[in-house]
Amino acid sequence: MQEYKDQLLYGKHPLLDAIESGRAIDKIWLQIGMKGEYVSSIRALCKEKNIPVQMVPKEKLNKMVKGNHQGALGFVSMVEFQKLEDVLPLIFEKNEMPLILVLDGVTDVRNFGAIARSAECLGAHAIVVGKKNVARINAEAMKTSAGALSKIPVCRENSPMAAMEYLQLSGVRIASSDLNAEKNISDVDFTSPIAILVGAEGRGVHRSLSERADVQFIIPQSGTTDSLNVAVATGIILYEVARQRS
Repeated sequence: MQEYKDQLLYGKHPLLDAIESGRAIDKIWLQIGMKGEYVSSIRALCKEKNIPVQMVPKEKLNKMVKGNHQGALGFVSMVEFQKLEDVLPLIFEKNEMPLILVLDGVTDVRNFGAIARSAECLGAHAIVVGKKNVARINAEAMKTSAGALSKIPVCRENSPMAAMEYLQLSGVRIASSDLNAEKNISDVDFTSPIAILVGAEGRGVHRSLSERADVQFIIPQSGTTDSLNVAVATGIILYEVARQRS
C-alpha cells in the first residue's frame, strides 16, 4: 500500500506563496492577535480560494511546529479540491446519471476515508464538503480510503446548503438520511439524478438541511444500537443506489 505523509506549511511568506501558487490547502491557522496587511492579504486570498481560516492560540501552533511559525500555519491537502459547478456538467455531458455525496459535519478522517472508498467502488461521481466542520484529507484519510481519494473528485463549497441549492437548480434531487424519517430506503427512487446527504455520527444531518431535501429516508434496523457508523451507513445507501441502477 502506498505510504502517505502529512505536510504542514508554516511561516508567513512560505504560506502566502503556496496559496498564491494554487497549492491545495485544507485549512489555515493564524495566531490570535495577529493584525496588519499580512492578515488582510491572507484572508482575502483564502476567501477567493475557499480555504477556511481559523484564529488559534500561540500554544496550539507551538504544539504543531517546532520551528519559527511566525503565527501562520497551513495544513496541506493531499488532493486538489474541485468545484461542483465544473464537475456536474461533465457528468451530464457523458450521459451518466449523477450520483453525488454531500457530507454534513463528517470530521473523523477515518470515516471520511472509508466513505470515499465506498463511494469510488460503488460509482459515486463526487464528494461534496463545506468549508467548516469537515475532516482533513491527510495521510490517515488517504490510507483509509485505499487511494480512492486520489480517484474521486472532492468538491469544497462554501456550505452544504449552497451545494444543495446548486444541485437542485441543476435538476439533481436531494435524498437525506434521517433517523426521524418515515420512508424506508428501499422505497426511495435512486434511478434519477441524485445527491445523497449524510451527517456526522451522533448529530446526523442538520435539521435545516434535511428539511430542504426532496426526500428523507431511514435505513431500517432491528438491533438496539442507536445508529450505524456513518461510513457503514453511507456504504449501505450507495449499495442500494447501485442495486436499483443495475
